[in-house]
This record gives sequence, C-alpha cells and structure tokens, in this order.
Amino acid sequence: MFSDHHKEVFKRFKGNPILTPKHWPYTVNATFNPAAVRHDDETVLLVRVEDLRGFSHLTFARSRDGLTNWQVDEKPALVPEPDYDEEQWGIEDPRMVWLEEQQEYAITYVSFSKGGPVVSLALSKDLKTFQRRGAMLPPEDKDASLFPRKINDRYVLIHRPIIRGEAHIWISFSPDLKHWGGHRILIPVRPGWWDCTRVGLGPPPIETDLGWLIIYHGVRVTVSGSLYRVGLALLDLEEPWRIIKRSDGWVFGPQEPYERLGDVPGVTFPTGTVVNPETKELFMYYGAADSCVCVATAKLEDLLDLLVCTGKEEGRSGR
Repeated sequence: MFSDHHKEVFKRFKGNPILTPKHWPYTVNATFNPAAVRHDDETVLLVRVEDLRGFSHLTFARSRDGLTNWQVDEKPALVPEPDYDEEQWGIEDPRMVWLEEQQEYAITYVSFSKGGPVVSLALSKDLKTFQRRGAMLPPEDKDASLFPRKINDRYVLIHRPIIRGEAHIWISFSPDLKHWGGHRILIPVRPGWWDCTRVGLGPPPIETDLGWLIIYHGVRVTVSGSLYRVGLALLDLEEPWRIIKRSDGWVFGPQEPYERLGDVPGVTFPTGTVVNPETKELFMYYGAADSCVCVATAKLEDLLDLLVCTGKEEGRSGR
C-alpha cells in the first residue's frame, strides 16, 4: 500500500560542499568520507584523501562550528605504512569513536592490498600519535565501526564482509579487540528495494534512550550506475544484534549537483556524525560523488520519531 509518511528529516548545509581538493595545502584528486568527533572544543574530521596515483590516506580538518572556517593540517595524520602489508594500496573511509573504558579514540579504516580490502584498527589518546593494531578480520571487509562502549563486557563491531557474494551488514564481538566471534548478519539487503544490492554502516552507532541509532547506506544498481542512499535502523541497547525498527524508505539521497557529478556520480556516503548534547541537533558528514565533503543536519528526535512511527519491525537478525 502506498503511504506518504516520510518527511524530510535532513537539511543540507547551504555552504556545501564544505571541503574540496581546493582546501588542501598539497595536490590531491578528491577529499571525502570523513570520520567526525568533537575534540578540544572543535569538530575534527579525519578525511579520506585520494592522491593522483589513486591511493588514499587520512588527513585532519578542524572547525569551531563544524560548518565553516575549516583548517586543514599541513601533513596527513595516517598514511599507508610499508610494515603493514594490508596497507600497500592505501587506507580509506575511517570511522572514529571515543572508547569510554579505555579513554582513547578507536579509528577503524579500510586498508587495501593484494588480498583485498580489510578493516584495520588504530588507537589514539590525543589524535596526535596513533597505535596501529593491524587487521581486525579477514578480507573482503569494509564499512566498520566499534560501538563507543562495551556491551556485556565485550567490544562490539559492525562491519560489512562479502560472503558468498552477498553484501549484508554484520555484527561481531570480542573480549580484547583481537579475537572476534559471535558473527551474525545484522542488517540484510532487501531484494527489490532501494537497498537491494548491498548495504554498509555509515557513521558509528549513536546511543539514545530508545536504542542504538544506525545510519547506513544502501545501494541499488541501475542502468546508469549505482545509487547510494541513506537509511536508518534502531538496535536494542543491551542486545544490539536485535533490530527494533528499520526505515522502509531512504531518508537521504543524491539530489544536488555536487552529489550527482563527480568521480562516482550518485553517491551520498555518510561516515561521521556529531550530536550537540544541548540542542540534540545531529551533524551528518558525508562524501558526495566520491569527490568532496558535505554536511546535513537533523534533529535527533525527528530521526527517532520517524523510526518509531513508520519503521518496520525486523525481529532478530540472522534468521
């Protein structure tokens, strides 16, 4: 049955794109898909930067208001390291969370080598020095983030392996960030829907009173290429493998010229969020057309209301 219940919950910043290759102090091809945190009273983005060889590294950009007057670091924060075989062809698409128990940041990112893409981990207490922990799980794997706290004394990871050619979002658990188990499908693709080809985690999970808010991307391949749109899901706080609600339609997708024209047209790819603790306004940072960084805002309450009122009950994952 047709129902017109989806209101526009995200509003694009009129100053988009906020970061382009022109902002960089050195020559690059593209700047996109940033991790995002608040640190030292600034919004800090860890941006994927693609060079003219086609390899990527990660560089910080900072802003007081999270919208304007961005200051880009003169040098990259993380570049591919020869000592880590999985990083030989670049590192990209970071997600970043503050781990309360350890009092340090966890940065998950995708490393590329002959074995394919794999999720790697780096830890940092100050966003100046980084401790690489290497690959977390076997390839092919992407779109990963840790939860910002342990659940039932275990670290929890959302990621997107390719298994049997299928591209679902999975969840896994670890006692020590090294040994992983309890693997199960969390958010599957939906044949025939807007997210029928593959799905992947966007920004890290956001803890709310109603559950863990998940922003994810869904892909549908069309005759003119792939379309990357954005959906929502809500997970149980203490049983995060259980989906409470999942949006049936997408809530954000390519519309503007900077999202439709670029190295990969038709892509809106969120990877970082910052939530104002007082106003509960959410800033969603995303890569547009694999070429530039943009931001859209939404009220956290509106996102949860949309899920609670119109989302589908998925039941337990993995069935």
